[in-house]
Amino acid sequence: MSIIIGVDVGGSHISSAAVNGESFRILPETYFGGAVDCMASKEIIIQKWAEIINQTIAVIEEKKLIAENETIGIAFSMPGPFQYESGIAMFKGNNKYEALFNVSISEELLKYLSNKNVICRFLNDASCFGVGSTIQQVPNLEHEKVIAITLGTGFGATFLDDKLPITQGLNVPNNGCLWDKPFEDDIADNYFSTRWFLKEYESASGEIATNGVKEIAGLENPSTAKIFDSFADNLTSFLSPYIISFDADLLVIGGNIAKSYKLFLTKLEENFKSRDIDLTISIVDETEQTSILGSSYLYNDVFWERIKNELPNF
Repeated sequence: MSIIIGVDVGGSHISSAAVNGESFRILPETYFGGAVDCMASKEIIIQKWAEIINQTIAVIEEKKLIAENETIGIAFSMPGPFQYESGIAMFKGNNKYEALFNVSISEELLKYLSNKNVICRFLNDASCFGVGSTIQQVPNLEHEKVIAITLGTGFGATFLDDKLPITQGLNVPNNGCLWDKPFEDDIADNYFSTRWFLKEYESASGEIATNGVKEIAGLENPSTAKIFDSFADNLTSFLSPYIISFDADLLVIGGNIAKSYKLFLTKLEENFKSRDIDLTISIVDETEQTSILGSSYLYNDVFWERIKNELPNF
């Protein structure tokens, strides 16, 4: 396809952009985004998604980037639980988009799209971020084995071998996920997400940070430094066995917490080096756009043939 619409669905937002199907680059003036109430009704959620996607479609049609009767491929970077092959949402018990439980997103969305000549494909949001990050790597410095993680309201992860998300096998965790894996006395999601920083900051200072990790990072005091050092130590301890098992040569970090990388990256690199782990670490600032690029790769014919029969349902 000459033009693909990549869509990144988050817990409180949606963004959409047109992507060149040959170069896999986002086209100027086609990127739009907006807030979404994830606890709203099915109709309100789908209408908001369609509203953003329709803005991208309008620019595509206005600029005549597609032929009049050309089919548009829409690729979704979608959080789980979700049936990625069938396109049916399975959100339940996770305080987001529960009104979409057991809803076919393709069928429901079509009711509100301005152009009905579309087909939809879906991939896990962490996988899309990982694929997008490998597409953006500097030429001649490509990495075959990549672990990509997103640090924000939750802890997303994907394992990639030559851009292909790996979800099963002896050298990767079950489902290729890390958020639910044990760490210390809890699960990883409770250590490598915003709520851990908020809890640690309140414990250290007795105060509540109302603006998330960005507020904590901006303070630049000894308590903050100690929190980020502890975060780097925890992340090193948790990731090291997975890095070694997968034989990863690149770790990509995105999400809102990654924007504070100056407070933990050096410590993280030193920690891995002290464990004799030879690993390149890449920080990605534009997580949403990276995920959009990754989702659009679902319309790369070679990639699609490799992945279409192995799309996870979780």
